[in-house]
Amino acid sequence: MATTTQTPAAPAPATVRRTGRSWGATVFGVVVLAVMLFPLYWMVNTALQPDAGLVDVGPVPTGVDLSGFTSALTEQGTNLLTSLAVALGAVAICLAISAPAAYGLAQFSVRGSRTIVFGTLITQMVPGIVIANALYSAYVDLGLVNSYFGLMLADASLGIPFAIVLMRSFMVSIPREVIEAAEVDGAGRIRTFVRVVLPMSRNSLITAGLFSFLYAWSDFMFALTLNTTDDVKPITLGIYQYIGAHVGDWGSVMAASVLSAVPAAVLLVLSQKYIAAGITGGSVK
Repeated sequence: MATTTQTPAAPAPATVRRTGRSWGATVFGVVVLAVMLFPLYWMVNTALQPDAGLVDVGPVPTGVDLSGFTSALTEQGTNLLTSLAVALGAVAICLAISAPAAYGLAQFSVRGSRTIVFGTLITQMVPGIVIANALYSAYVDLGLVNSYFGLMLADASLGIPFAIVLMRSFMVSIPREVIEAAEVDGAGRIRTFVRVVLPMSRNSLITAGLFSFLYAWSDFMFALTLNTTDDVKPITLGIYQYIGAHVGDWGSVMAASVLSAVPAAVLLVLSQKYIAAGITGGSVK
């Protein structure tokens, strides 16, 4: 019996189109990512060439010179620790205020809760310089100028509106039956909030805390306005004054910028799964 060979069927036109769109989307994504990461690459590239002028920096470093990082750590190390302390304090204040507020707006029958949430969003549209100038007058009367707590409180105000809106959208999705079951077991409102609601809202808490940390870590306006001495100098203010004092030493300036970006990058990498869950957690009830 003669055997017949079958030629493989040609791919369907729809499959070819889908494959072409997939490759096109991949290439487009790689190009966009390269454009977005280029400033970071150039910052690292300049930091590794501390002896070159800003316009003389080569596209690729010919050697690894860490003297810029050594100089940055020596001169800006204290400012990095100050930024870390202020940012962590701002996160603690932000979560301590926004978590109970979000829970109250989500689970209690608060009259005008929608208006309150809308007003919270509106506060983020106020220019930072307006808030900083208003805070300065109040801080002078309260004795909070040039203080760690004063800067923590100001930086916390940057993240509180976003944290309230984010956590409220998540806490709304918590079944009312779970809270009622805790109350039937004898737990009061505070205990129910601490023992039941907060553990269930872990993803939104981490997301809100991370964004609050980033707001405080990158703050420049409050640091410049609410500090008149060098007692409290975050890294953003240190780099600003650093440029004015050593405008020719761009290698050290870029090295300090790279060091200031490391904590935020590490936190984003470690908590990316919590961020995705925290942002989308309240989208489906």
